[in-house]
Formats: sequence, structure tokens, C-alpha cells
Amino acid sequence: MIRQQIKPAILSFVILSVITGIIYPVFVTGVARVFFYNQASGSLIYQDGRPVGSSLIGQQFDEPKYFWGRLSATSPVPFNAAASSGSNIGPLNPALIEAVNIRINALKSADPGNSNPIPVDLVTSSASGLDPHISLAAAYYQVPRIARIRGLSQESVKTIISAHSRGRLFGVLGEPVVNVLELNLALDARIAGRPAYKK
Repeated sequence: MIRQQIKPAILSFVILSVITGIIYPVFVTGVARVFFYNQASGSLIYQDGRPVGSSLIGQQFDEPKYFWGRLSATSPVPFNAAASSGSNIGPLNPALIEAVNIRINALKSADPGNSNPIPVDLVTSSASGLDPHISLAAAYYQVPRIARIRGLSQESVKTIISAHSRGRLFGVLGEPVVNVLELNLALDARIAGRPAYKK
């Protein structure tokens, strides 16, 4: 009696293991590689033939000549793709207020003459801690600083922002954004007089 029950149980286990552990993953991976090659490969960005980042994961930029992205609350280092997380700090928590004030002071120190309101996404972190995008308002806020430091006109910097901005998903979801890494690579390429990057 027990032997009659064990045999179909083991057979079912083996068949389901092959289907769900081998056939299905190979099929899904194959479809992704054929129809969504860039996404399945990590959406890597290349410069001079070597990968410099992913369009899906933010990077830390601190130098005033670069666009700054959102803050990252991942540990032990910012933008740690192996430990995606938010800060889980509530709006009344003194630690959040302190972090916001530190970023405000850094932005004002880097561009003392800028009296425009600071967009909220420049002083807060995202839920994932890996957000590679900022709002157009956050990008345009940084234009005077970057144009001054790099010796470019503000209009030329705005043109770079426009060239790399993305609209709402399906025309209705979310807000227009721009990828910080792509922006900074385009800025460097503009100064060096070479192509920016390749996906």
C-alpha cells in the first residue's frame, strides 16, 4: 500500500521538478533573450566598449559638475543593488529631517546663487534606494550649477536634458523623468567631443 503511494509521489516530484526547474526557466529566459535582449542582459550602458552602469540602477554622483540623483538608503553603501531598500523613516522622524537638511545644504553650497525651490526628489530617497531617474524639475534645478562649472550655456544643458528625457508610461502613468547616468555621460561626451554611450 505504501509502495503504491510512494511511486506516484516520487514520479510526480521528478516530473514537476523538470518542468518547473528546467523547462520553464529555460523557455522564459530564451523568450526574454530573443524579444527583450537589452532588458534580459541588465540594460547595461557601454562607453568605449566597456560597461559603465545600468539604466535600471542609480549611481552615486557627488561632484558639482554632475547631475545629482536621488538619495539612496541601501546599506552598507548607497545604490547597493544586492540590498534594495528604503529608509523606512517616517515624515516626523528627526533622522529624515536631518538627512533632508544635509542634502539641502549640500545643494545650496554647490550653487549659492540658485534661489529656486528645491524639488523634493533631490532631498529624499526612493522606496528601492536604486532609482536611476530624477524628475525634469530636479534636472532643470541643477542646470545653472552645471552650466557654470562646465563652461556651457544653460540652453545647451537643457537641450541635453530634453534629449534624454522620457515621458509618461503609455502617455498617462507617472511623470516625465530623465536618467541621471545617461545625462552625466552625455555631459562628459559633450566636453570631450565624442559619442556619449551605447546601450
